[in-house]
Amino acid sequence: MSTPDHFADAEYLLDGFAHIETRDEFRDRLRLGRPLNVKLGIDPTSPDLHLGFMVVLHALQRFAESGHRVTLIIGDFTARIGDPSGKKVTRPQLTAEEIEANMQTYREQASRVLDLERIAIRYNSEWLGALSSTDFIRLAAETTVAQMLERNDFRERYDSGDPISLHELLYPIAMAYDSVMVEADVELGGVDQLFNLLMGRHYQRESGQAPQICAMVPLLVGLDGVQKMSKSLGNYVGVTESPETQFGKLMSMPDSLIPTYARYAAFRTESACKELHQALDSGRAKAMDEKKVLAQEIVARYHGADAAARSREFFEQTVQRKEAPGEMPEVVLPATPVRVADVLVLAKFAQSRREAERLVAGRGVRVDGEVVGDSKAAWEWTSPVVLSVGSRKFARVRRA
Repeated sequence: MSTPDHFADAEYLLDGFAHIETRDEFRDRLRLGRPLNVKLGIDPTSPDLHLGFMVVLHALQRFAESGHRVTLIIGDFTARIGDPSGKKVTRPQLTAEEIEANMQTYREQASRVLDLERIAIRYNSEWLGALSSTDFIRLAAETTVAQMLERNDFRERYDSGDPISLHELLYPIAMAYDSVMVEADVELGGVDQLFNLLMGRHYQRESGQAPQICAMVPLLVGLDGVQKMSKSLGNYVGVTESPETQFGKLMSMPDSLIPTYARYAAFRTESACKELHQALDSGRAKAMDEKKVLAQEIVARYHGADAAARSREFFEQTVQRKEAPGEMPEVVLPATPVRVADVLVLAKFAQSRREAERLVAGRGVRVDGEVVGDSKAAWEWTSPVVLSVGSRKFARVRRA
């Protein structure tokens, strides 16, 4: 049986990784002439994935396309512990119901980057849930507190007197046990996962396995241009968000991030991104034009070319030309008196009256282009009007 062209091409497989532990070991493993067992673990800690997750999923797909045995591990068990990586406080533990709800969306969202016919999906409760308390004690005995405190986040919290819960120390052990169970040759992760991945090497040695190669992708900087992309920070672009929302958010990124997003969100080649960077620096390329092209390219990846083109038209019409879109949902108000905040909830622009009040207070709500200043005021318009929130939400409102 012939193997794919890139089966043993180390440079192709490792393109875009920020750190490899180690490249020499990886080349040696490829020389074995067999498909490698490649592992990625993700915990269902939120209902939606964002573009930051897609960086490592794209790298995983490259291994799958090259004929390696790829396993995506959904950490339904480890999510109960909570990954402490990079956290200065103990992460809240999720309930079984929250984990189950989040898991339902992961497969569909991952399929937007991954060819799931080439990839095995497993849940680590399969083996971690079967461990007895005695088994966990035995696993914990294979590492030391000193080793755990080599983690920067643990060390910083310990030195500053911030609490470290005992269950947090179990997370790297549980993740390492995943590597043992699937006999991983390579594990992928973000650069903030280095300690956890190295712990996998340690436990594989203890189990008599060859230690895995750790391949880490960079963390995608969020739209604020400062911190890593995160839903909790609000600087993210969600995979399941509408094309118009994705496009509008991407257009808000700092110009300095254009080459970075071209590389790690649109997955252009390194050489192409260097050329783009030079063109922007020299003035040969305009940031607004390149950002539009980039945003359309990224939206097309998750919603298709037609939807991406429409999202660009929507942005140019509503944001640049400040026109109302030709098509928009219609909201029919009841005959009884309503307030401005109530209309925002009816239009599904706010989930609650309190959220509607915040939108109005932020001067982001307009009726026929005029800013609305009082969320508690009665809805006084009797003829059809255009209600808008920001530059991406529009609805035509009329009385019944």
